[in-house]
Amino acid sequence: MSVKVKRTTSDIIIKWLAYILVTIYAVACVVPFLLIIGTSFSSEDLVHQTGFTLIPKGATLEAYKTLFMHGSTIGGSYVVTILLTAVGTVCGLWIITMTGYALQRRDFPFRNVISFFIYFTSLFSAGLAPYYLLMTQTYHLKDNYLAVLLPLMMSPWLIILMKNFVKSVPHEITESGKIDGAGDFKIFVSLVLPMLKPALATIGLFLALGYWNEWYQSSLFLSSRITYKPLQYNLYEAVNRVAFLKNSIASSYVTFEDFPQETLKMATAVMSTGPIILVYPFVQRYFISGITVGAVKG
Repeated sequence: MSVKVKRTTSDIIIKWLAYILVTIYAVACVVPFLLIIGTSFSSEDLVHQTGFTLIPKGATLEAYKTLFMHGSTIGGSYVVTILLTAVGTVCGLWIITMTGYALQRRDFPFRNVISFFIYFTSLFSAGLAPYYLLMTQTYHLKDNYLAVLLPLMMSPWLIILMKNFVKSVPHEITESGKIDGAGDFKIFVSLVLPMLKPALATIGLFLALGYWNEWYQSSLFLSSRITYKPLQYNLYEAVNRVAFLKNSIASSYVTFEDFPQETLKMATAVMSTGPIILVYPFVQRYFISGITVGAVKG
């Protein structure tokens, strides 16, 4: 038998205020991206005259043509970035999950010491020069995609986050697996992993975003000898190349449409963020629930 709860006037007002605030926040998040899309298809000359716009003015594909002209390897860069994102996310997620699970096991004697060393590395860094020498002179990863793949595969913060997620798995489950004769790896794969779907989606999204948006490691370790560079760094180079060409030619012989800059920046934003936005709705449900679990257990 259901019981109807009578809502007071104050409850209704608070509810509608919450709806209004959430709607305003959603519009504030969506409008900038729509502004980027509209400007990317606009005429460079009209953008300089009237500013950015939601509805394309003088609709043209000139910014995208220029982007592909000066970033002729963008197709290959997409393939490289997708492969780096897929391999890095899967491998990183596997390593981080096993690490977080091991550090949360009560029967692991050195878990506190190892956790301290992992946390310690998030507070201090040796600096750029030792890091560059380590990667190039010791590991010999200059002009190697591993220089981009490996550093992003593990993060102290993500390990600590996964450790907090694993707290939601009752210790009695692992004990029951031991009673049934299962080994540690069997317990981890068959009993623990299925209960960590929200955590896997959350941390996997963080890893994927890190690889997709990566450009800094590429700028340090990938030189011009590498034909296909990660997407973000390739787009960054394309924008700088257009700006250099525009500034190096006499301004009297150059028009906005010959070397678009503002619309080109918007086009690069669309090219780089579009695919990841399409993927996010598929993991949104797990991502939100994972964040909630991490907040409660942390």
